[in-house]
Amino acid sequence: MSLANLTPSPGFEDWLPVEYKDLVNEGPYFREKKPKVSDMGKFKEILEEHPMCAGCAMTLFIRLTFIGLPNPEHSIIVGTAGCGRLAISQASIPFIYGNYGDTNAVASGLKHGLDIRFPNQPKDVLVMAGDGGLIDIGFQQLMHSWFRKEKFTTIMLDNEVYGNTGGQESGMTQHGKILKMAPRGKTGDKIDALGLAKVAGVDYIARIAPTNPSRVARTVRRAVLVAREIGSAYIQAYTSCNIEYAIPTPEVMQDAFDVEKERYGFEEIISDRAKEYLKEIEKKDKKK
Repeated sequence: MSLANLTPSPGFEDWLPVEYKDLVNEGPYFREKKPKVSDMGKFKEILEEHPMCAGCAMTLFIRLTFIGLPNPEHSIIVGTAGCGRLAISQASIPFIYGNYGDTNAVASGLKHGLDIRFPNQPKDVLVMAGDGGLIDIGFQQLMHSWFRKEKFTTIMLDNEVYGNTGGQESGMTQHGKILKMAPRGKTGDKIDALGLAKVAGVDYIARIAPTNPSRVARTVRRAVLVAREIGSAYIQAYTSCNIEYAIPTPEVMQDAFDVEKERYGFEEIISDRAKEYLKEIEKKDKKK
């Protein structure tokens, strides 16, 4: 959680790839003016190379999430088994791999520990996991972290399927969808995770698709800032699995636009106290 993690040991710098050295010299760390999505290609990003499938919308969303972090040098990600961790673990930011289903419990303990260890420096904790890891197997830990008003951000990478393990249906799969391991179609409805977040009193809630990169980065930034000072934050992101849903690579973004228009439109639900906090923060940002 500092450049000390990236700075090469004396005598080794000349032997390291230029990309590694660029992270220290050209990365988004400790910048007074934070990079924007429109600056992509002009600075060294936290995530560039990864082993994800070609055209994966999840990877694009993760990349934009890292750009949206208010202070990447003081951020840490908690994840678990699933496609997303293949990319997140390749990023130049601390990543904790939790057991399947316990991400929000791990994040709760981590956040409290960091607050004690660094009382004068906010440390932003984010959970990034799939619909299976959060709403299915991780449901209990997810809900209790929300009811306890834990101050970290949970981001669901909602590809509406168990994409990493062969195509099983998840609680977030749409009703009637036929998958390789659900050949008769999903019998139940998609779980209303946004509704559950509302019931739990989460202070910042957003549903979003990766169709507007600047909006994704802005949403992530707002969620992290609210979680830093006010309470829990939750982002539900449509990140299609082009493999399990047989979406041709060139049509991945068109699918995102279609789904957004049909049933995944952008929605932002903010508590009154979070609104006031964001208003003050964004007012200061404009003055800068």
